[in-house]
Amino acid sequence: MAAVIGAFGYVGAVDPNEPGHYPVCPLLRFTGLYCPGCGGLRSAHAVAHGDIAAALGSNALAVVGYGIFAVLWVVWMSRAARGRPVSIAVKPVVGWGIGALLLAFSVVRNLPFGSALAP
Repeated sequence: MAAVIGAFGYVGAVDPNEPGHYPVCPLLRFTGLYCPGCGGLRSAHAVAHGDIAAALGSNALAVVGYGIFAVLWVVWMSRAARGRPVSIAVKPVVGWGIGALLLAFSVVRNLPFGSALAP
């Protein structure tokens, strides 16, 4: 968790909206297409500053991912504090579902009607 807090602290301190601080997405650079992670650093920067509206505008799926990660971390910590098993079992279908969601998000944000999802 210290690494996650440190990463969010760094992204919060070093603005990804200013060019030159972070590398450009290779998919965007070479194809002009947005990957599911494009805008993720800008959304993390906005979340670190408490601007959820800007974060959702940069990468809505990343913001949802931050929330899911936070909930899973709280569940894991509460189980560990009570001496219960700390593993969270996930069925393979969940992984396939996440992959399908990322693929659909990538396709939609690159189409004209999905331009609201583009960073």
